[in-house]
Amino acid sequence: MCFSATMLVPAFVELIYGDGGGKAFMQAFIASFSFGTLLWWSCHQHKQELRAREGFLIVVAFWVLLSLLAVIPFLLFDELTMSFADATFEAFSALTTTGATVMSGLDNLPKSILFYRQFLQWLGGMGLIVLVVAVVPILGIGGSQLYRIESSGPLKDQKNLPRIAEVAKLLWILYCVLTTVCIIAYWGAGMSLFDAISHSFSTVSNGGMSTHDANLGYFNNATIYFLAAFFMLVAGCNFGLHITALTHWKHQSLWKTYWHDPEFRFFCLVQGFFILVLSLGLYLSFDNLSLIDAFAQGSAQSASMAMTSGYTLFDFNQLPPFLGMMLVFAGLLGGCAGSTSGGLKMIRVLVVWLQFKRELKSLVHPNLVVPVKLGDNLLSMQVIERIWAFLIAFFLTFWLCVFAAILCGMGAFDSIGAVFAAITNAGPGLGIISTSFANVPDSAKYVFSFAMVAGRLEVFSLLVLFSPAFWRT
Repeated sequence: MCFSATMLVPAFVELIYGDGGGKAFMQAFIASFSFGTLLWWSCHQHKQELRAREGFLIVVAFWVLLSLLAVIPFLLFDELTMSFADATFEAFSALTTTGATVMSGLDNLPKSILFYRQFLQWLGGMGLIVLVVAVVPILGIGGSQLYRIESSGPLKDQKNLPRIAEVAKLLWILYCVLTTVCIIAYWGAGMSLFDAISHSFSTVSNGGMSTHDANLGYFNNATIYFLAAFFMLVAGCNFGLHITALTHWKHQSLWKTYWHDPEFRFFCLVQGFFILVLSLGLYLSFDNLSLIDAFAQGSAQSASMAMTSGYTLFDFNQLPPFLGMMLVFAGLLGGCAGSTSGGLKMIRVLVVWLQFKRELKSLVHPNLVVPVKLGDNLLSMQVIERIWAFLIAFFLTFWLCVFAAILCGMGAFDSIGAVFAAITNAGPGLGIISTSFANVPDSAKYVFSFAMVAGRLEVFSLLVLFSPAFWRT
């Protein structure tokens, strides 16, 4: 019911520009609100605390059902002639902040539908369930299970943030403030107000969709590239760390709070390396780029892929193979846990790296007991085992989707690239999907939609529904 209200925002945009589409959004609002009302009425008297089972089911149902409701405007819009498969793919991609698209001719489309795509990314960026967590306690239902299941990262079971509703509200306040600052920065750098608002939505959410076919390259502005890289990286950091830094700035400097976090230090090191290598690679590969332009474009493109944003300045197939593969690898690693980015998350990569070093020491000194420490914290074997279990589930789901895409008629290489782009929520990739998914078979688009939801929910929250034990009483 709350989500249906989002249909009214692009309808208001249509009133401003008068470019058609208001009827489609109003019809979508009525359909979504009616459907939500029926669901609410069927269980409005239930006031018990949610168990883990209900939490998993609600989280997955929200992402799937809301994405399906988001399809309605794409189907009803007169200026669009989208099949159900295309509309489903576009809605899932926007709401999961994957940033992949099947649409073209964006420069000539009505402003309202362009705004709608961007707005969906912004809503999905923080996670709709976090907003629900702030509202659910008012309804008399505890929201801790929802928050735990939807939030990302292997350490999410630690109850260092006990007041869930307050935390959810702080997250959204910070998210809105960051979006507002991004709008002002883009506008000051030369974007129109509409483009500034639209691209701030996809930048802060690390969604990556644009209002132009040329994507971020449309602006050809080094300042905009630097701003995009900065805000994508900020949004790719742990929002819990942002809140901690802002609430303790009187007692400790902001920089000390950030630098004390081992994941943030690892994040800065990795992203700095990617930006430096890509910038130098672009400068050496393209004669028409100055050093400043190469650094600006390298920063934006590297941050976009590493934060799984999906903004593109280049066709990856036209880049030197080393740079193209490096960008895909950066998308696999992703950003920090508790951020709007996708991928494996830096905290998991760091723990795997620490365990790798421990195993090397154990080979040299078999009797030496070497604990895995993350900063000042000693990691338990349960946390480490959970990370390895996630990696197994992630790559198992990846290959299952690859085989499914091949059965849908795609080539092996294109299937690997497309599923990789979908399950990491990165958007672009290598092969036929380097710029668009328009040439993908319709049946494969459903496979990629599933992969996008699996990546957004970090696999386990979705796969648990396929376990027979989940449905046993």
